[in-house]
Amino acid sequence: MAISLKTTPSTAQIFADTAGAASSSLDAGLRNIVAGILFSRRFIISYQAVLLGLLLLFTIRYWTSRLCAPIRRRLVNTPSPTQRGEPPNLEYESASSSSSSTIIGESPLPKVSKVDENNERAPLLKRENHPATFGKLDYPIRGLLLYQPPPIPIINKTLPSNSTTLAILMFIGLQAFYLFYRMPLSIPMLFVFADRASLLFVANLPLLYLFAAKNQPLKLLTGYSYESLNIVHRRLGEVMCLLALVHSAGMIGVWYTILRPTGFSLAKFLLSKIVLLGIGAFVAYELIYFTSLGSFRQRWYELFLALHVSLQVLALVLVWFHHHNSRPYVGVALAIFLIDRLLYRMSFKIHSARASLTVCEDGQTVIVCTEPILTKKWQYLDYIGGAGVTKRWKPTDHVFLTVPELSRKHVIQAHPFTIASVAPDPYASSAELKLIIRAQDGFSKDLLTYAKGHDAVMVKLDGPYGSQNALHLLQQSDLAVVVAGGSGIAVALPLIWAIGSSSKFRDVEQLRVTSSILLVWIIRHASHAAWAGSHIDALRKCGVEVIMPPPTAKNGHPDVPNIVTSWISAHDDNMFSGKAKT
Repeated sequence: MAISLKTTPSTAQIFADTAGAASSSLDAGLRNIVAGILFSRRFIISYQAVLLGLLLLFTIRYWTSRLCAPIRRRLVNTPSPTQRGEPPNLEYESASSSSSSTIIGESPLPKVSKVDENNERAPLLKRENHPATFGKLDYPIRGLLLYQPPPIPIINKTLPSNSTTLAILMFIGLQAFYLFYRMPLSIPMLFVFADRASLLFVANLPLLYLFAAKNQPLKLLTGYSYESLNIVHRRLGEVMCLLALVHSAGMIGVWYTILRPTGFSLAKFLLSKIVLLGIGAFVAYELIYFTSLGSFRQRWYELFLALHVSLQVLALVLVWFHHHNSRPYVGVALAIFLIDRLLYRMSFKIHSARASLTVCEDGQTVIVCTEPILTKKWQYLDYIGGAGVTKRWKPTDHVFLTVPELSRKHVIQAHPFTIASVAPDPYASSAELKLIIRAQDGFSKDLLTYAKGHDAVMVKLDGPYGSQNALHLLQQSDLAVVVAGGSGIAVALPLIWAIGSSSKFRDVEQLRVTSSILLVWIIRHASHAAWAGSHIDALRKCGVEVIMPPPTAKNGHPDVPNIVTSWISAHDDNMFSGKAKT
């Protein structure tokens, strides 16, 4: 059976010797099997061409959007006469107006709901409210694609946006097409079907590891960083586990229909070298899948990290020796894995520094702060895969934090945290890099315990990583609204700062109206406001409207949809009246 996988003219003869038959009907069946195998070998090559074509389309779409962005921003940032005047007043219940910023308890806010007041996971925006004002015909379609449906009942499975779901379904459809195209679903052709499944599995290996790599060219080409592609990586891994199962079941079927009648026992079949290697690879990839499930990651995250890395290497080695046709794909996948892990994450993008540790007033949050010395960027290297934090970072970027001093097991552990500091100025020589870490279990709990007895620690920072899609989207919008809950300010603050603070350096006629930026920050306890330091006041000075409702621990969740829609309506009314006057 191992030899029969080779695309040689002697395949039919080997099958005939194995089966011990020489009838003309059997010869015709064997010829069909050989023809099917040879066709699959040629057909699977086109799959790589399709992937390259899709990459080209996404690249053209991204760079066309990026090159046209300055034109769109000029159109968006040209204010009307009314917009250049006083910002519109925002009226709430029991209040005539509000200033450009609302502090905790400063003025009455819309009615507060007490529902789920102790549930920090409760959504801040109710999904049944979807108010929107569309100024263009394509806005309803864009809104529908951006909409994220509620979780699946009972299993509470979180769903991505409609556009992401549609893209994944199309990708899965592509997998089904390459599996079933010109594939007779019959018992005599079972071996061809199992072989096609294995070919599609190994053809996807480089893509699987490329989507998982933190440093890869897809971000430069398409704008999608690894965390944006992570959902595709997971769905592709699930499809590949299914393909591995189909291949394994198919080969068991081949033994039952072809080898068993000749006296070839199941034990002898399973203990053969090629089958044992295949079983080992199958078990390794299935373990990767099951240990990657959310329920497992949340309970044993450290174990998940260790198994995910070690099993990946083991599985690639087993597939390499399982069959020679897989070796080109395995080699590419292994190269991607090693370049990402060794060349970038352990050399170019790693930075060691001494960081201060501050336990916040709530006793459950640690602020890790360091000030890396910024150096000149390596321009060409930055384009290829990026550089470390000493080469600066951008809004919403994150780093992987390692604290070896906690214990031996933490030496090889790296945990992702969003950089809560604003992005450094291009000409700055140093900058503050701050991480807000809420203690849960495992690493974060150990770090909190350590921080209670120490005020500083040596850390390793791997990064930065991230995508600027959110920033680009807000820059091209008429109104920018960001809603953050708790430590989510680590993402929102640098994002809003990048838009609000930069307006001070623009010409007045090209200025984005700063009052068209809204930040709503919901916190559980009043002490959490210290997480943002003085940056909230600085945003207000830039004209950003900041609304911080009373803490939810005492007042429940605020009516965020009403806050946002009231603010948008006030701006829409003001813009409409301004246009009427002109």
